[in-house]
Amino acid sequence: MKIEKKVCATIHGDVTLYTLTNSSGSRVVLSSLGAGIVSVEVPDSEGNFANVAIGYADPADYMADGPCAGKIPGRYANRIAGGKLRVDGRDYQLAINNGPNALHGGPTGFQNRIWNSRVEGDSVVFYRTSPDGEENYPGTVEVEAVYTWTDGDILELELTATTDAPTVVSLTNHAYWNLEGENSGSVLDHKLYLAASRYLPTDESLIPTGEMAPVAGTPMDFTVAKTLGKDIREPFKALEYGKGYDNCWVVDDFSRGSLKTVAILEAPSSGRVLEVATTQPAVQVYTGNWLAGSPKNPEGRSYDDYDGVAIECQGMPDAPNHVDFPSQQLYPGEVYSEIIEFKFTTK
Repeated sequence: MKIEKKVCATIHGDVTLYTLTNSSGSRVVLSSLGAGIVSVEVPDSEGNFANVAIGYADPADYMADGPCAGKIPGRYANRIAGGKLRVDGRDYQLAINNGPNALHGGPTGFQNRIWNSRVEGDSVVFYRTSPDGEENYPGTVEVEAVYTWTDGDILELELTATTDAPTVVSLTNHAYWNLEGENSGSVLDHKLYLAASRYLPTDESLIPTGEMAPVAGTPMDFTVAKTLGKDIREPFKALEYGKGYDNCWVVDDFSRGSLKTVAILEAPSSGRVLEVATTQPAVQVYTGNWLAGSPKNPEGRSYDDYDGVAIECQGMPDAPNHVDFPSQQLYPGEVYSEIIEFKFTTK
């Protein structure tokens, strides 16, 4: 594995970019800003390479971007109702930055920090200390994100965290995928399969009601692969609330610590296939419903809505306020440890 390092001076500070190239020439570019994925160049069914991860021309543009493209949000990915958090009998008020709710750890969440970084063997390690009280979360948290790129075109992300006081942690990666190439337009013709027979209905602000509802007979059913666009315009509350898919599915047969394939995305023309596996209990699918107005991409244009799809493996949104959801509490002496794998093949 060849790993190259480049430091870019930006208005936000020095951002370190790492390019990982495997034996077949497939390569991944990672950034210390948000511990993010900048690009993933893999071949199509005819051997032609293209970048399939949505990203920007300027490394500085990843700071505070609306789409959160490619980055690791935290301390808690997704939404917490009203920004209200109760941990170990104490109440905390988080910043409100998404309608009436807290989203992705707040305006200065992990995604908008420049992480420390180092190379370890064939991996790149991003790490930072989130101090007690950062975005009003309790406890000092030490967090690491370890990316490994294999000769089999698998990008593995291992996420770990420890704390010195009771807190909550839920981490994911917010990459958007377009398997025809990041500048090729809408992904609504991509086919998606989800290993999830239930989803989380929400209120109009996208906070879960607490129900885990069956997908059968609804536009939320991806247990048999279908195009993202097939049902996206159906008169269904979950789709109307978000102007498309921005919903969380419950992973079937979830077992903590067990790696399971939860999503398969296929492109119709290039033949590229993305398989997503995780140890996490849920997967948020977001069809890029509000990508318009994003920073300019490498070709010099802003993306349009639906130009990419995010498949975010994570703890359930608002889990700290739902006792029936898998717990995202983290206590001293424990280790938060989750894996996400992105495997690229062709059909």
